[in-house]
Amino acid sequence: MILNWGLGFSAGSARKRESLPLGIRHQFIGIAMPIKNANRTTPAQLHYKHVSYETLAASWLTNDGWEVLMPLIDHDKKTDIVIADDSNFYRIQVKSINSNDENFVVENKWGDKKIDYVIYFSIPGSWGYILRPFSQYRKRLSSPGHVRFHQHPVNFTKAFDKI
Repeated sequence: MILNWGLGFSAGSARKRESLPLGIRHQFIGIAMPIKNANRTTPAQLHYKHVSYETLAASWLTNDGWEVLMPLIDHDKKTDIVIADDSNFYRIQVKSINSNDENFVVENKWGDKKIDYVIYFSIPGSWGYILRPFSQYRKRLSSPGHVRFHQHPVNFTKAFDKI
């Protein structure tokens, strides 16, 4: 018997989709697969999407060999990710934009807080930019010194090495 989410299923049982309890999509080799039943509000869905880019960047940086730390709370420090090598720590702010325009103008959301890098992800596009924080109120993503990347770990790592 396999216990899954508090429900018992025998490995040899063959249940039809209609007879599965609410929240169970189908059975695969005796393991019931979950269905997401939550209906998120638009603001909540946007928050989930943004957090997914933070974890994506953290994953790619970890894969590149960085020690990656994610603060539990970043209310006033404007730090989503901290990366470290043997002796240095770097604060990173991760942003997502709902635009496919690389000339999109972004705002300085960190003010005078000490951060080392800002990573922007395009939600509808497959690209992003890595940049040093700027002090101006607004700046184009495609400004000189901002490094573009394709949303893929190899391209991201190459772009991060350039900054």
